[in-house]
Amino acid sequence: MKTCVSTVRLAVLPLALAAAFPSFSQTQAAPQLKEMVVTATRSAQPLSDVVADVTIIDRERIERSGAVGLADVLKRIPGIEISRNGGPASTTSVFLRGAESRFTAVYIDGVRIDSQATGGAAWEAIPLALIDRIEVLRGPAGAVYGSDALGGVIQIFTKRGETGFAPYADAGFGTYDTRKLGAGFSGASGAFDYALGLAYEKSDGFNARTIPTQNPDLDGYRTESANLRLGFQLNKAHRLEATYLTSDSNSGYDNGLGKDDRNLHKLQTLGLNWQAQWTEAWSTRLSVNESSDRYETKPSPYLTLTKLRGYTLQNEFRVGEHLLTAALERKEDHLENAPINQGRSQNAVALGYGLSHQAHTLQLNLRHDKDSEFGGKTTGSAAYAYAFTPAWRATASAGTAFRAPTLYQRFSEYGVPTLVPESSRNVELGLHWTQGASSAGLVAYRNKVDNLITFAAAGPCKSSFGCYANTARAEYSGATLSATHAIGGVNLSASLDLQNPRDLGTGKQLARRAKQHGTLAADTRVSSWLLGAEAQFSGRRFNDAGNTQVLSGYTLLNLSASTPIAKDWTLLARVDNLSDRKYELASTYATAGRSYYVGVKWAPK
Repeated sequence: MKTCVSTVRLAVLPLALAAAFPSFSQTQAAPQLKEMVVTATRSAQPLSDVVADVTIIDRERIERSGAVGLADVLKRIPGIEISRNGGPASTTSVFLRGAESRFTAVYIDGVRIDSQATGGAAWEAIPLALIDRIEVLRGPAGAVYGSDALGGVIQIFTKRGETGFAPYADAGFGTYDTRKLGAGFSGASGAFDYALGLAYEKSDGFNARTIPTQNPDLDGYRTESANLRLGFQLNKAHRLEATYLTSDSNSGYDNGLGKDDRNLHKLQTLGLNWQAQWTEAWSTRLSVNESSDRYETKPSPYLTLTKLRGYTLQNEFRVGEHLLTAALERKEDHLENAPINQGRSQNAVALGYGLSHQAHTLQLNLRHDKDSEFGGKTTGSAAYAYAFTPAWRATASAGTAFRAPTLYQRFSEYGVPTLVPESSRNVELGLHWTQGASSAGLVAYRNKVDNLITFAAAGPCKSSFGCYANTARAEYSGATLSATHAIGGVNLSASLDLQNPRDLGTGKQLARRAKQHGTLAADTRVSSWLLGAEAQFSGRRFNDAGNTQVLSGYTLLNLSASTPIAKDWTLLARVDNLSDRKYELASTYATAGRSYYVGVKWAPK
């Protein structure tokens, strides 16, 4: 308990300071182009017009983070925690506002990814090196995206070609004999734009399981990935675009004393898009896409393959301050996991209305999904924002969402075909302040989930060990505070999450989620150097649903520095976990100790 209390004290101090800083602000940042976001409504709109709780992570922030995996970037923003069974290539869960990892809908360049075996995206298989931008939407979005988005949505984008020709190459070396190589180019010529990226990473890793019953060896990994994005402007009104991403990873894990296994993971996405601007007010977008998630273990035999297909036709009508959207969507899911060879489909119609009038912003969405197995499911949402001064804005929203059971939960030996979808009801209130480059915000939320699927006692399934069942109810409630400010040439940012993710049946805290977690970061320029420092902190968690296995709280300190070293060349150096803190994200699984990384990047301008 002492660790948890000290962690909270450490968290509250920087938040209090950061929230106080705006009163000292005397200047405002120069006007900038409006930053656009698409995740909130599936339509491009200025971030300032978005009512939903959204965070944008650009490529510069990703590179400065020096992170080894996507989850390591995500855990540094408000509302997100992670759990991991060892190193960066091992099984990873992402909890958005405390919700289950399978409750976050994930898209790469608009292509949905998911596993119908485990439920949710395979975070460890997504190559961070190829990501150009990430948009994180906190809060249920079922009325826009359909099944899966009970906790939120994370959209991942690769680079799009722009005017000219822009090659790049990078290389780096770090602790655990980690080696990284990357190269690519992007550009545009006339009506044609293109982007290609290649990445390779290898690490000897560390001993992920230090308990006596497992091998005392290094659990390393290797990943190879590539992406391609092509666009062609047929004429002023019509554009075609194709995207492709592939990632192969091979990682080791212990399977007993003297026994090692390999995780072989392959993720692929393919998207084809057509956009038409019929008139100044009316536009259409047609998307056809496919993704596959193949996971295999050797020499212990296990193989599962999920294939997803999606078809979306969306129309947008912009009339003055009004935006109306109408979409037809079809999703097809298929799982091969012997002896399972099953599929299902969902057809949906979605309607949306947005209004931005002076101090008022309104967003309404309604969607009906018809599942080939469960029949119809209707979801809706309403969100409103009022800017009562140029600097202050209040928001309120409510919405419903659902997730259909995975094909594994229904048709494996532990499966029950009569399982029903998990469903949620969410309400949230927010208060936001922005002045120039400074900001502060508070968002409070409550998300209740019914028919939560858990692993229960033996029953109607084939296994005598246990069966999946709709036996639980959960509530994810809490508040997120965040602030940014620049003072004396130092850019400060901080966030604090106070949450209570709990099982409503037992009253217990949900596994591997803390009641308090947050970050504090600062960066400044000294001559040609950009220097940064960051603290990440988390309170006590429990490894199990019964709250008997305690995972202690922790605080991590990370340092970074970058500088130009020659024309078109940049040096990046980073130290993570400076104090060499020993902590666990999952019981009996080790995490990285003090880690160093040094890299160089060549990018002509």
